[in-house]
Amino acid sequence: MADSLSVNFDSSIKSEFSTEQAHKTTHEAKHSPSNIQKAIAEVVGTYILIFAGCGAALVNEKLPLTIVGIAMVSGLGLTVATYSVGHVSGGHFNPAVTIALAAVRKVQFKLVPIYVLCQMMGATLAPLTLKVLYHDKADIGVTVTKYLSSTSDLEAIVWEFITTSILMLTIRGVATDHRGSKDLTGVAIGISVLINVIIAGPITGASMNPARSLGPAIVSGDYKNIWVYIISPILGAVSASTLYKFLEVNKPVKPEPCHCNICNHNHLPF
Repeated sequence: MADSLSVNFDSSIKSEFSTEQAHKTTHEAKHSPSNIQKAIAEVVGTYILIFAGCGAALVNEKLPLTIVGIAMVSGLGLTVATYSVGHVSGGHFNPAVTIALAAVRKVQFKLVPIYVLCQMMGATLAPLTLKVLYHDKADIGVTVTKYLSSTSDLEAIVWEFITTSILMLTIRGVATDHRGSKDLTGVAIGISVLINVIIAGPITGASMNPARSLGPAIVSGDYKNIWVYIISPILGAVSASTLYKFLEVNKPVKPEPCHCNICNHNHLPF
C-alpha cells in the first residue's frame, strides 16, 4: 500500500513538472524573436559596425584620426550595434562568429546561412552608402582591408587568426557563458576590437570578420588577398570557440517549486 502511494506521489510530481515545463517552453517560444526579426537585426547591426569602421577609414584620409582613433570608432561601433539589436539576434554581425558558435552548438545550423547572408547584406550596404555620400571626396578603396607588401601571406593569416581568436574568446566569455557579466557584454567585446585594431590594424587592417573585408571589396571591386580575410578569421573563431568548451561548466539547475498540494518542498527536475 505504501509502495503504491509512493509511486502515485512520484508520478504526480513528474506530471506536474512536465506540465509546468511545457508551459514555460511555450511561453518562451511566444516571446522569442522570429527568424525574420533576427535576420533584420543582423543586417542592421552589421551595417552599423561596417559603417563605423569604413567611415573612420575614409575620415582618416582627410582628417588624420591615427590608428587609435580608428580603433576607438570601430570598437564603439560594435558596442553600439551590440546594445541596440544584439538582444534580438544574439549580436553576431560576423560570419566567423556565427560559424564558430554553430560549431559548438550554441546556434542552430539552419540559422547559419540566413545570418551569413544578412551579414553580407549589411556589410555591402554600408560601404555602398559611404561611396554614394562621399562622391569623389574620398577613395572608397581605403576601406578595403589589405596587408603590407612586407607581410607574407602566412604572417597575415597568423595575425588575423590571433586577433579573431581574442575576439571570439571575449564573446564566449561574456555572451555565451552563464557566469559572464551580461551587462558589460557590449563594452567588453568593443574593447577587444579596439585593442586588436591598435595592434594589428597597421599591418593587416585587423578585419577579424569576413563580411568586413568582403563588403568593401565588392563595392570597390578590389579582391586582392581576400581569401586570407575569409579563411583565417573563420579558423581563428572556430578554434577559440572550441577551446572555450574546456573552460565551461554546466549551469546549475534551480529547484522547481512544488505544486502538488501535498507538501511544501521543492523538487529537482526528474
